[in-house]
Amino acid sequence: MQQINLEQITLRVLEQKGDVLYNEAIELAKYPDKDLLCAAANSIREKFCGNELDTCSIINARSGMCSEDCKWCAQSAKHNTGIETYPIKNANEVFDCALQNDIKGVKRFSMVTSGRRVEKKEMEKFCEMYKRIQEKTGLKLCASMGLIGKEEMLMLKEAGVTRYECNLETASSFFPQLCTTHTSKEKKETLRLAIECGMEICSGGIIGMGESMEQRIELAYELRELGVKSIPINILNPIKGSALENAKPLSDTEILTTMAIFRFILPDAFIRFAGGRINMSENLQKKALQSGINASLVGGLLTTPGSNINKDYEMFKSVGYNISPL
Repeated sequence: MQQINLEQITLRVLEQKGDVLYNEAIELAKYPDKDLLCAAANSIREKFCGNELDTCSIINARSGMCSEDCKWCAQSAKHNTGIETYPIKNANEVFDCALQNDIKGVKRFSMVTSGRRVEKKEMEKFCEMYKRIQEKTGLKLCASMGLIGKEEMLMLKEAGVTRYECNLETASSFFPQLCTTHTSKEKKETLRLAIECGMEICSGGIIGMGESMEQRIELAYELRELGVKSIPINILNPIKGSALENAKPLSDTEILTTMAIFRFILPDAFIRFAGGRINMSENLQKKALQSGINASLVGGLLTTPGSNINKDYEMFKSVGYNISPL
């Protein structure tokens, strides 16, 4: 079989003369010279996104006790992972976390909740927290609160939230093998509802859950179809007690190839480091930042340790990214 013409496809993307087709993306993922593939992806990032690196931070605003059976998740009640559980995070703790992120120059802050969705009564409490953060900081606000309805979505918007996050997690063809209590279709409906309510959307996935490279590419096209511009790429961090605790780790090559292919398919998106980055070496992180990644979750995560923001900034700058001053 003739090897795909990497230079020709890269030029087509750079000159905006057409999209990368699914079959081409499959062949790109098989391209033997991964250094050239990643360099091509980096040139696409430079053309469409420049050297600004987008940052965001999250807080676990409701932890554990989740009714859903997502195999990857430490917060599912179906798993025995020993995580801390609580119904709603203390409002002062949430505000203090947001304030510290604002001081350090992080651009966006999100509350993330466990569970299928946040109901109206609880949403009122979260919205009060958002209003305080909006009044006292310069942070842009995001929310990730499950499969909420239109009333709750509009409440968030009124409270100052401008972006809603709902990860597809994996390709629609693979999702039923990982979760049976909700569907990819429901997730997409939630994202479309957020757009209808005037919000931006954020959605990505987790790689390393047993999916194929073809299914990762399928996910990238589903995100493109939805018009997603903020795309977190999580790398599975197997949690003891979860259904995927024995999942085989991805190789460095698989990780970099996935990020590069996402950049070809989504040339102008913020493709974001998310969960699992803490298990990557600094050298691998730097390579990823030159293979398509141009955004990052920084600071604390949900149920696992996060990163040191100041050290992150030093690393981002070392590979040529511009970062807001501290």
